[in-house]
Amino acid sequence: MKICAIICEYNPFHNGHLYQMQLAKELSGADAILCLMSGYFVQRGEAAVVDKYTRAKHAVLAGADAVIELPTVFATGNAELFAKGAISILSKIPNVTTLCFGAEQANKDIFIKTATLLNNEPEDVSKTIKTLTSQGVSFAKARAQAFEKYVPVRFLSSPNNILGIEYTRAILDLDCAIDILPIQRNGSGYSETKLSNSFASATAIRQTLNDKTRISPYLPAYVLNDLPSVLDDKLDALEKYAILSRHKEELATICDCTEGLENAFKKAALSQNTLESELTSARYTASRIRRIALHNLLGISHTFIKTCLKTPLYLRVLGIKKQQMAMLSLLSNSSLPILIRSHDEDVLNETQRACFERDIFAEQVYSLLYPIPIKKDIFID
Repeated sequence: MKICAIICEYNPFHNGHLYQMQLAKELSGADAILCLMSGYFVQRGEAAVVDKYTRAKHAVLAGADAVIELPTVFATGNAELFAKGAISILSKIPNVTTLCFGAEQANKDIFIKTATLLNNEPEDVSKTIKTLTSQGVSFAKARAQAFEKYVPVRFLSSPNNILGIEYTRAILDLDCAIDILPIQRNGSGYSETKLSNSFASATAIRQTLNDKTRISPYLPAYVLNDLPSVLDDKLDALEKYAILSRHKEELATICDCTEGLENAFKKAALSQNTLESELTSARYTASRIRRIALHNLLGISHTFIKTCLKTPLYLRVLGIKKQQMAMLSLLSNSSLPILIRSHDEDVLNETQRACFERDIFAEQVYSLLYPIPIKKDIFID
């Protein structure tokens, strides 16, 4: 059985995701689609608009054969950590031959070229990045400008391309036999906030949740029916409390909380404004600020993430097609423990268990934010 993997968030699942999934199976020649999906919190440092089991159900109804969870420690990390964590898991699953991802420029060769360059960064590029970041330019923008003579700036600064490059880098680093399949992204851009194209962005859909009529053309009906109308987000308040309850030295252990940012977070936690609005700048992106605050709330330090990257973790099944039980057998043949039922986690080692406990804590925090009963039915017709 050949498996094509898709690393995803589906926050929420929309027609663009459906298009990608259909094309992934067709172009990869795979027998099955396996989704590795974020849980209750996503890479932007935000809570998902729908719980992970419902989003897994949407993926299976759309054509995925199985959905497993990308552990919270990776799912909420920056692009490099997100990709490294995801590929480290996929590389342990038998028969995963292809990774399909959406991209602003779907050119396989340029992804491999760029990933190779990044893994062997030229000296002049390193110097330029250091100079630009010292002038207050964000790392992502500095890197794109520094590589301009090697790779077009636009290629290195487009959100989906960045993730695709990091996936490719991780595949090269691990030397695993996974081929990449970039799919040209159609319709709205990743951060587009208007519902103006045939394929709307997840960002635009999230911002229009209160108007189901307007967003209905962009989503399968089974997704639309499960979406909330309003997100009463209390996450910022919880994050401020967590910041106030920590010593500055503890805050400084959080990934990307560097250059004295812990002091700025302590001050911002006392403001009436959100952490994001207080701390976002040309140097520190909104996503970086949100991720730092979320990692602090969930107790995820940079050192712990690095430990998890070095440790084979687990496969936690969130959804699987009932007619595709062969996939379950294949996942069970992985070198990673598979978690389906209660107490399956009893076999986990110390690091695996600590990582799993972060997933459980993430669910508890999510339940405080959105106290709606969660249906945990993983076998889907």
